[in-house]
Amino acid sequence: MREAREESPETASTKAGAADSVESGGLFGSVRRLFSHALEMLEIRVDMFSVELEAEKLRLFSALVQALMALLLAVAALGLFSAAVLLLSPEPWRWLAALLLGAGYALLAWWCWRRASANISQKGGAFAGSVAELARDREALGG
Repeated sequence: MREAREESPETASTKAGAADSVESGGLFGSVRRLFSHALEMLEIRVDMFSVELEAEKLRLFSALVQALMALLLAVAALGLFSAAVLLLSPEPWRWLAALLLGAGYALLAWWCWRRASANISQKGGAFAGSVAELARDREALGG
């Protein structure tokens, strides 16, 4: 005759734990899950960076359009102001007023060009702060 064996609750929980570890893959499964979670976090960070980059591009484009509108309006105002000065100046002095206005505009254009050139030629590049921060992180990690 066959004897029916009953398992104690402790033996049943031990077997269930062993079955879970076999199903999960043990150490290899844990490493695989850890790697999977790390990749998910990296994907989230990259997605967040792309969203922030897109928002920054839209902000920059908006600022550029507004700056262009301001420039066009400033040119119109400058032209009207120059015409008013020339029309209001006496006939014999109009050539002198036109010459002074032209020289003033040329001087302002040269000054603006020098400032723009100085801003563009600054050392460090676009991501100098990020590169410096990454270098500090690498040094802190002993690399």
